[in-house]
Amino acid sequence: MATISDNLQQLHQRLTTACTAADRPVQSVTLLTVSKTFPGDAVRAAFAAGERRFGENYVQEGLDKIAQLADLRSQLEWHLIGPLQSNKTRAVAEAFDWVHSVDRLKIAERLSAQRPQGLPPLSVCLQVNISGEASKSGCAVAELPALARAVAALPRLRLRGLMAIPEPTGDFEAQRAPHRALARLLAELNTTQDLALDTLSMGMSADLEAAIAEGATMVRVGTAIFGQR
Repeated sequence: MATISDNLQQLHQRLTTACTAADRPVQSVTLLTVSKTFPGDAVRAAFAAGERRFGENYVQEGLDKIAQLADLRSQLEWHLIGPLQSNKTRAVAEAFDWVHSVDRLKIAERLSAQRPQGLPPLSVCLQVNISGEASKSGCAVAELPALARAVAALPRLRLRGLMAIPEPTGDFEAQRAPHRALARLLAELNTTQDLALDTLSMGMSADLEAAIAEGATMVRVGTAIFGQR
């Protein structure tokens, strides 16, 4: 049975192949290891295999793991990638390094106000509902420029870029389209809003090749590392 270390080795080879196919340097894509629903021991195993960035979908589960792995805190970067409710913002502002799922100004304002002064600014991405699905979180494309402008002006936050979870499809070209659209939005924000966004958080186990082909700088991978949930 493959270990987490074996799976990571295979995944990094897959990332290298995808970057080569896209004519991109492999160091231009960061792996975010998504540890949601897996125990702290699995995170320790991935850490032992060289990983330092971990993504959690659920606030309380993430907080529990951060506490379990307190001895590694200075070496780990914790990312919240799931939905964030207003009543959870303080705990997130105090404990996490990144939030990928900011989709409205109220959440950003609370994170800004609640981020402790002694910590570096909280890195945030704006989640965009790139496929326009009624059931998906994320701000509408039309609302993005105003939201980006407002969030970029908040203290104690650093607006890093955009995140999306496109509608799943098995077809490679169909997978590329929403990633291409998100990359275009980021380029437009940098040009028209005079922002310096550097992060496209897109691509998961099933579609990371398509995301890398369209410019992903951070791919969020869990299943290919830890197995089925």
